[in-house]
Amino acid sequence: MNRLWSTALAFVFAVGTGGVTVAQVPTDPGPPLSGYPRNALRAPTPAELKTATYVRDVIYGHRDGMALTYDVFKPVKKANGALVVNMVSAGWRSSWAPPEERQARYQALIDKGFTVVALYHASAPRFQVPDAVADVRLGMRHIKRHAADYGADPARIGVWGASAGGHLALVAGMMADDGNSGAANALERSGNRIAAVVAYFPPTDLAALLQGRPKGGAIDFDDKLLPSVSPIHSVDAGDPPTLILHGDADRGVPPAQSEAMHAALDKVGVENKLKMYAGADHDFYVKGDPAKTDAYATDAMNAMVGWFESHLRK
Repeated sequence: MNRLWSTALAFVFAVGTGGVTVAQVPTDPGPPLSGYPRNALRAPTPAELKTATYVRDVIYGHRDGMALTYDVFKPVKKANGALVVNMVSAGWRSSWAPPEERQARYQALIDKGFTVVALYHASAPRFQVPDAVADVRLGMRHIKRHAADYGADPARIGVWGASAGGHLALVAGMMADDGNSGAANALERSGNRIAAVVAYFPPTDLAALLQGRPKGGAIDFDDKLLPSVSPIHSVDAGDPPTLILHGDADRGVPPAQSEAMHAALDKVGVENKLKMYAGADHDFYVKGDPAKTDAYATDAMNAMVGWFESHLRK
């Protein structure tokens, strides 16, 4: 399981009449993982584990002989018929974890009756951004084709992700299509359009974001491909309603990336909202103020759930 929050302690030594006393002073725990609130970065409780069943390791394709998979979290009670896909990606690394370890991150959605899918792509450093883009677009075709098998309506699918996952959520929304009837792969003939997107601090224009950065890992690909993997270049009037959440002090993915997407969506008349968090760096992190960091992450999760309730529920 990923370590959720740092447990480092600063020790203050004071000399008194009775000898040396040691006081433990908690340090800033650092940024949370992909903007999740602290309460979501834990193992689920036994009671929570009873609220969902899993469809594990669904194979939607292959890359270099390796399976591409996703896991499905199905609410046990009061399923609302809508489905939310989480793009599992940080730095375009897609790290698998058992559903039992991930469920707390999705509990706010499960409790509202949403079916949730954790979608994995071929991961950096072996694979690059164009591979991840192709994988998630294919994965969305499979999920939409099989949504009814998971008790969900294929017309009520949303996508959500943070950072690289936010980029891929926008890819899923802005680069969707109705399928290619002439494709050799039968799955490529299926459409992958969705009904709503939520993206946390997402890269939107990779040419601008990566300018001057050294090549390596996920971004070690031909610059000629940058427009084809930048969702801002695929915006059109048919795109789904989109919520973007970003810290206005983000040094990893500058807020200008989200502002540009917001302006592009406005220009073509797509319903969208951009919410900025004052003083927040990447992952909604506010240095020296873990309470505010967690408050921002909690607010973002509530906004994400609310967006999907507004746009996916009947």
